Amino acid sequence: MLAGVAVLLVYLLNAVLMPFIAGLMLAYVANPLTHRFERLGMSRPFAVTSVFLVMLIVLALSLLVLVPAAVQQAKQLGHAVPAMVGWMEDALAPRLKEWFGYDLRADLAGIKQIFADNWRDAGGYLASALGQLGRSGMALVSWVTYAALVPVVTFYLLLDWQRLIDNASGLVPRPWVNEVTRLGRRCNAVLAAFLRGQLLVMLCLGAIYALGLSLLGLNVGLLIGFIAGLASIVPFLGFIVGLSIALIVALFQIGTLWSIAGVVAVFALGQVVESVVLQPKLLGDKIGLHPVAVIFSVLAGGELFGFLGVLLALPAAAVVMVLLREGLERYKNSPLYDICTRPAGDGGQRLSKATRDAERDEGERP
Repeated sequence: MLAGVAVLLVYLLNAVLMPFIAGLMLAYVANPLTHRFERLGMSRPFAVTSVFLVMLIVLALSLLVLVPAAVQQAKQLGHAVPAMVGWMEDALAPRLKEWFGYDLRADLAGIKQIFADNWRDAGGYLASALGQLGRSGMALVSWVTYAALVPVVTFYLLLDWQRLIDNASGLVPRPWVNEVTRLGRRCNAVLAAFLRGQLLVMLCLGAIYALGLSLLGLNVGLLIGFIAGLASIVPFLGFIVGLSIALIVALFQIGTLWSIAGVVAVFALGQVVESVVLQPKLLGDKIGLHPVAVIFSVLAGGELFGFLGVLLALPAAAVVMVLLREGLERYKNSPLYDICTRPAGDGGQRLSKATRDAERDEGERP
């Protein structure tokens, strides 16, 4: 009942909830750093202010350095796409036809038409949206207000984080406190590993790919690293997407075997670092979300609730996974599981795991 009411409220208050959900997730991610500052002797308000300064510095550097460079490279890539398609038609397609009998030109013609149609539609949608924003001052004010609310909500949630946790714990019926606390800790371990650990993995992989491709001389190395880092939220997706784009760009821009080998080496290095260092140190075995479950959660959340659904999809999937594991463990330790899985002919006398363990312990006593 409560879950249904919560889903209905999220659906009805989609736009209003976005800054609060974003602020909650930022506060959750930043809370461990706040605790570190507190252990250094800072008061909670001073620690929160220090964390905020760190976040603002990172945001300012991103806006001033990384974002303009990525936008510029995106423009370069957009201008180069027609020439790259022409190169594939004139240089690559004949070789594929000769070696494998595959006619790439037919597929490229369809791809060019789809790209042209979508680009034209996207331009029309963008112009319409900008015109609507220009005509509707209240819409613009609402977006600016929501964006300004995110840091405010983050600050106050960080400031009162422990008090909010204590108040929520105080609402739990006393006989359920230990069980709810245990489940809450399991959910927190999964969420922390995913939201904090996966974010760091994405940043590290994006930096490795961007730096390596830029050193190879690719003009859009930073953009490819950025895209591959974001796509790394799904295991191996960032590797596949980034490698595919980088190989095409390297073939078109440089066109040597050494450039192809260099691109492969950069992405292989990223995978080795992820497998040997990043995954064990930052994630461990706490998440357990299957890549298919990650993709489904993101797509389903976006379809149902828009951008807010994308924000909530993976945390919700992690919590549901913990609850399902808990239910499965209880089922396997229940008499029902023993009855359903007992061998034929035992006369229904098989006991539950807990009962068998107790009898075995009793028999081992002197």
